[in-house]
Amino acid sequence: MMLHFAQPSKLKTKKIVFEDVFAACDSATLEHLKELSSKRKAIEDSINESSFITEAIAKEMFGGLESRYEQDIHKIEQYLPLLENLFPYADERSTSNQIQMTQCLALKIFWSSALSTSSFFNFMGPKFFQINNLRFELGMTLYLCGGILRERALEVLSTDLVQSATIFRQAAGIYHHLAQEVLPRLEPELPPEKPPEALAAVSTIMSLICLAEAQAVTIRKAKEKGTSSSLLAKLHHGVTLFLEEAIGILHTVVTQCKDISSRLLEFMYFCKCLHELKGQQYLAESLKACGQIGAAIGVLCSVLINVKKKVPGEDPWKSIYQEQIQEASEVLRKFVHENDFVWHEKIPSGDELPLPEGNKIVSFIPYSPKTLHKQLSFKRRV
Repeated sequence: MMLHFAQPSKLKTKKIVFEDVFAACDSATLEHLKELSSKRKAIEDSINESSFITEAIAKEMFGGLESRYEQDIHKIEQYLPLLENLFPYADERSTSNQIQMTQCLALKIFWSSALSTSSFFNFMGPKFFQINNLRFELGMTLYLCGGILRERALEVLSTDLVQSATIFRQAAGIYHHLAQEVLPRLEPELPPEKPPEALAAVSTIMSLICLAEAQAVTIRKAKEKGTSSSLLAKLHHGVTLFLEEAIGILHTVVTQCKDISSRLLEFMYFCKCLHELKGQQYLAESLKACGQIGAAIGVLCSVLINVKKKVPGEDPWKSIYQEQIQEASEVLRKFVHENDFVWHEKIPSGDELPLPEGNKIVSFIPYSPKTLHKQLSFKRRV
């Protein structure tokens, strides 16, 4: 019953040739810059869908990895340490600064946004944002990595629930690292026109979404193990707690960046409603098992009224949503029928209904950047 929101992985970028911008003093530094450009081009070709490499060759190149998502993650993991090795030389506050700001400005870093309103309604191709700052390049690459990890987690969902939940938690850790360590240092340098992905708060939202998705997968595993309805109800409500926090943050983001698509909010809202519905359904089943069929009926009536107020407008979200409503409605019908003919219990409403409890049991896997500590030497350009 998981909804799919693929936009975080749908980024585009333009070519960067590092050795054309940064002047190396020695062959080792030049080789580092060329390798950096080469690894970056592999990412460009993949996300821009401009690669002509066949699936068979790609599998051989990446050590037998068949999944395109795994291959892309591998490319990013090869690129990031090379990129991060530049930062000590480009950081204005570093005593070893060798790369002048004019050189960074000449880098011309372009990335599209998958979350801006203009991206959704631009039929002439993606709109690119230019921010000539290495931290923007690092931030967008990490954001892309988190998005691709989410797609990989969904890819393995049908075959390995434990691996899927782990990958979602890894993605959450990358977004948390972005929000705490990378983007706060970039935001003071951002121009008025910027992609939402460059905001730390958006990465915090994505981290919470990944945690909600990881917990949703964990619930599937718990159900397979025969976990009680009362605990499953708490786990589903735990998912809603992650999403409620993310929705609250998004409302503040809109005040900073108005060019953010409503699709993100809709995704979180409908995911929250689905898990609220499923959680209340399990709560109702546990109440009935305890002999409280009247309370069970009241809980189901209340949540069904709430989730029917707004329905997704298009598939596949719409069909998944309606399927869950029909399932809960059928459980309600059976409970009402049984109560009418056997128990004749009063149906409570409003404040008389039991309040849902939520348990958040997943946490992000911390992301630790891999560092090279390779000595580089650059010429100063006037």
